Order: sequence, then C-alpha cells, then structure tokens
Amino acid sequence: MDLDFLTHAPFWIALGQIIIIDILLGGDNAVVIALACRKLPPAQRAKGIIYGTAGAIVLRVILIAFAMVLLQLPFLKIVGALLLVWIGMKLIAPEEESHDNIQGSDKLFAAIKTIIVADLVMSVDNVIAIAGAAQSSGEHQLLLIILGLLISIPIIVWGSQLVIKLMERFPLIIVAGGMLLGWIAGGMLITDPLFVNPDQWTWAPKLLAYDAETKQAIFNASMPIYWVAHVGGALLVLAIGKLAAAKQKKTETAH
Repeated sequence: MDLDFLTHAPFWIALGQIIIIDILLGGDNAVVIALACRKLPPAQRAKGIIYGTAGAIVLRVILIAFAMVLLQLPFLKIVGALLLVWIGMKLIAPEEESHDNIQGSDKLFAAIKTIIVADLVMSVDNVIAIAGAAQSSGEHQLLLIILGLLISIPIIVWGSQLVIKLMERFPLIIVAGGMLLGWIAGGMLITDPLFVNPDQWTWAPKLLAYDAETKQAIFNASMPIYWVAHVGGALLVLAIGKLAAAKQKKTETAH
C-alpha cells in the first residue's frame, strides 16, 4: 500500500478540518446520546452509548460517501457551499434548540435506535461540511472521513462537557469554526463542474484549470483564486453571522 499521502500537507489539513467540524457540530449528538441512554440500567448504559455511537458512525460514513458522489454533479457544489455559509452563520448566531422530543428508554435496542435515528436527522450539516473538507485533499477521501470520525467521536461522547465549557469560555472558537465552514464553502463553490469543465456550460466563466482524466478541478494554494475564494467565504460567514447575532440581540432587547 502506498503511504506517500501521509507526508502531504493537504491530507493533514483536511483531517484537522474534519475533526474540528465534527467537534463543533457534534455537541448536539453528545446531548442526544446522553438523553437516549439516561433510563437504561447502569450495566447497559455503556453498551447503549458504544453501540449507538458505532451505528451512527457507520451511517455517517455511508451518507458522506454518497454526498461526495453527488457533489461531482454540476450545481450541487454551489448549493452545498450556500448551505455551508448558512450553517456557519447559525454557528456564530445560534438559536435556542430543544431536545424535548428525544425519548429515553429502559430497553437497550430502543435507546440505540433513538441515537441512530436522531443522528441521521441531525447529520445534514456534518455531512455537507465534511464532504467539502475531504474533497479539498485530493485522494484518500474516504480514509480521511473515517479517521476524522474515529478521532472526533470519542472526544464528543466522553469529552462533550469539556468541549462545551471551552466553547462557552472562549466564544472565539465558535466564530473560528463558523469561518472555517465559510472557508470550505468558498473552495467548494469555485470547484463546481459548472466553473471548471471547459466542454460544458460554456456560458459560465471557467475559474480553474481542468483535468480531463480525473474530471476534477486543478486546485492548489499557489493560485490567487484559491485565497480569494476561501478568504471571501470565511469573511462572508463572519459578516452574516455577526449581523444575524446583532439583529437577534436587538429583538431580545425589544422584548
């Protein structure tokens, strides 16, 4: 097996991004796991957490692999980028969310099912963000996703309280996370086939060179458009998030 990719910076940058995204967007998952398993007998609680989390991880990998195939289609990366901007904005200016609909159960299988179903419902943001981060790395994307999940899930499940406290104490972590999603969105947008394939959609501007063999954009950090797209996406999320937070605060003050 060729392990040369382990010496390439894009692989480790993408892995770091995936772990950060999982931790930032996975706080709710830790709450769901705790709520779903709270009525289990102590002897079964650890099993509920482990089996439920394992099922959620497998499902997440399948969803992300499916999302990455879909992102090869024209226009979908544009939609994905816009969704990431929205998710990043919600991270910076969050709304109150309730978990009242998460039912605890004293049956192991029912608790596991609750964790997996709830994770599926809540995984849209993670799936899009992780697919975008993995695509920037080139090859070995599925390996990246699995590694990122395996590293970050234990942090979420067993260190969720610490992560939440750190985020509350240092709000800049949340802002940086939102900007990271904007950064990924910028790169995702300009690599959409619409903007790179010279043989199709000729009316659209072609922003990057195109590799006809792999049908992928040729995209690296030495290109000015790389920085313009990524930095522009990060700043856009910051601006929208701050405006939304200010508007929210104004509304709360008025009430």
